[in-house]
Amino acid sequence: MHPPLGIVDFGSHLPGNIVGPEFFVDPDAAADPLADLPLFRVPATRHHVDREDRAAEMIAKAARPVFERLGRDPADQVDVLITNVLLPDEPFMGIGAEAAHRIGCDPEWIVDLHNGGCASFMYMLRLAEKIMADGSARTALIANVQNAAGQVFAQSDVRTLSHAPMPGDGCGVAYLEAGAGSPLLGVRTRSTPGYAHDLGMVTPDKRKYWEPGSGQMDIHFDETKTTEILERGNTLVPELVKELCTDLGVPTSEIDVLVTNQPNRIFLKNWREALDIDADRHFDTFDRCGNLYGAAVPVTLEQAAREGQLKDGDLVVMSGFAHAGDFASAAAIRWNGGAR
Repeated sequence: MHPPLGIVDFGSHLPGNIVGPEFFVDPDAAADPLADLPLFRVPATRHHVDREDRAAEMIAKAARPVFERLGRDPADQVDVLITNVLLPDEPFMGIGAEAAHRIGCDPEWIVDLHNGGCASFMYMLRLAEKIMADGSARTALIANVQNAAGQVFAQSDVRTLSHAPMPGDGCGVAYLEAGAGSPLLGVRTRSTPGYAHDLGMVTPDKRKYWEPGSGQMDIHFDETKTTEILERGNTLVPELVKELCTDLGVPTSEIDVLVTNQPNRIFLKNWREALDIDADRHFDTFDRCGNLYGAAVPVTLEQAAREGQLKDGDLVVMSGFAHAGDFASAAAIRWNGGAR
């Protein structure tokens, strides 16, 4: 029987370019009557990557302080590296090998996980657990990078659209070790591949993203399925959390901390209400960072850990849904900050 996988520490990196709501204002557009309502208000700030910011270096900047705090040399302390990057800098090569080089480690396993989206952090926990199950690997680093806000949603034609102010960029990592840290109690995943085509990249001239042409690339939901997609988003996270709690034999009322992906304030409110969880137990960084996609969970937990908001013994539940609902996941740990 191998010891359970645990999260030893979190790290995060937010790009230095801080952008306010004024960046997205279209002076020729009619005033939005919903803009000042609390649930519809855009984030006060968000971070944008610059053109030269590479995902691999964002991972390295998030990971280096983790190893410094732990007093470990990454060279021989990362057996597994799993990355999820929303907009890979290298579509052929991925970024895992470059990230390992920048961190200064040489893992036996390097996995660039491109699916999972906003629910990928929990999925990577599950994947790391499976890879390490035979005992041949004892440590892992998992990393989420959201880097589309400053590259896609900041384009001149896209940034004035209603969805552009919501995303922000950032990177969150977690360092894992068998038999150490905050033990992983369980992971739930759900895959519905039929929904995969309900979200994707679009261009005005219908070209493929690598082809030359005119017009700026954007990311869109299938507008004919808006109501259906919203319903999926509202139900998937509570359902996965409840299934996970059933697996663990605990009621949702025993959740001390809930951290989810953070598309907007409406989803956050609906998920809390569906799970009957108070706002002060549902942590998020939406107003400071916007929609961080897959990076939201590790970035929020890193900040909560640094600010002393996590207490030893807390049941911490993480959950999210990806894209238009083709994937969702939930995971739970028992926080043990003293084990870092």
